[in-house]
Amino acid sequence: MIVREAKLLNGSKEQYQAIDSAIRTAQFIRNKAVRYWMDNRGVGKVDLYSLCKDLARKFAFALKLNSAARQASAERAWASISSFYSRCKKQEKKKGYPKFKKHCRTVEYKVSGWKLSPDCKSIAFTDGFGIGTLAIYCNAQTREDLFRLKINRVRVVKRADGYYAQFCFDADRKEEGEYTGNVVGLDLGLKYFTKDQNDNAIIYPQFLRKSESRLKKAQRRVSKKCIKGKKPQSNNYHKARIRLGKVHLKITRQRKDWAIKQARCVVHSNDVVVYEDLKILNMVKNHHLAKSITDASWYQFTQWLVYYGKIWEKCVVGVSPNYTSLDCSNCGHRVKKSLSNRTHSCSSCGVEICRDTNAAINILTKGMKVLGVEWNNSTFGQKESASQEEKRGEKTANTIDEQSDIASGLL
Repeated sequence: MIVREAKLLNGSKEQYQAIDSAIRTAQFIRNKAVRYWMDNRGVGKVDLYSLCKDLARKFAFALKLNSAARQASAERAWASISSFYSRCKKQEKKKGYPKFKKHCRTVEYKVSGWKLSPDCKSIAFTDGFGIGTLAIYCNAQTREDLFRLKINRVRVVKRADGYYAQFCFDADRKEEGEYTGNVVGLDLGLKYFTKDQNDNAIIYPQFLRKSESRLKKAQRRVSKKCIKGKKPQSNNYHKARIRLGKVHLKITRQRKDWAIKQARCVVHSNDVVVYEDLKILNMVKNHHLAKSITDASWYQFTQWLVYYGKIWEKCVVGVSPNYTSLDCSNCGHRVKKSLSNRTHSCSSCGVEICRDTNAAINILTKGMKVLGVEWNNSTFGQKESASQEEKRGEKTANTIDEQSDIASGLL
């Protein structure tokens, strides 16, 4: 499925209020479906569909929403329920019990309830809320896909800077990749966003830290406009709240843009990408580093690595980060060190390299073992004889041949 986004423009105040009503109704139906599942054991997806009909008969505002949109809201409730069941089967610690939505910002239509104009420059919503016709502003790629691809669903998304329409197309994105035979192991960190086995580092721009002063200023203005129990919510309060939301939205878009560009460059220039699969939810429990970890957005970066790996049919492997910073990449000896110690000094073989580089080498070694290929890394800081260097050169040549075979054949 391909998702393209376009902004909805030239709408009146009444039209945007109608969109808000549709979003609240979708939230109502989703929460009602979750409550129905809680109160009745053995409820399935078909039962939630039947509940949508009952709600439409009982509530006049629910009848205004398109029937397919009501079903889509029930499907969202069932998605959270089914994911809860799957986590229970896997016996995970956090089961993720379905919760009620308090702040919903989307409503989803299937094949009915909307109509696209022949020139694909406007869209009309035909349900009972009377949203009417809205202009579409999008890039050339989105407009081209609107003409040639089949649209399965249309989502209306509310954000701080306006309303957007997301078009879900019945197609899979596939592109031809350039295979170079290169492999890379990535160590994720805070001092360096990523560092590979060749000591190449990328520094994260720290978007949240740079925008912190603007965020604090906007938050203070929101707090002054409304005081609970003393000062009610006024129009100025809502204006200040929207300005604060726009600052947060800009930071979110900066992070996403950074993650996409970095992941695209890494996967484009390498055939095998190995990264450490970090448990970020556990790491943010450290309140001294939680803000920096969240700002780095490691999870989003790794998700885009996997995405581009599927598009170009390249191998992207996530490995466990256990002991990758402690084990010596040369001899395997485990050297205990604190988080503040940024240099790896092995007491067994005498290697002294950057801690992150050592971890990247271990990560790459783990990933190549997963693929069934033995990875041999050259040692650092050791004086070797001529015969040892020749043997190492032969091993390196064999390893490069194996990598080329993987890139041309398996991948």
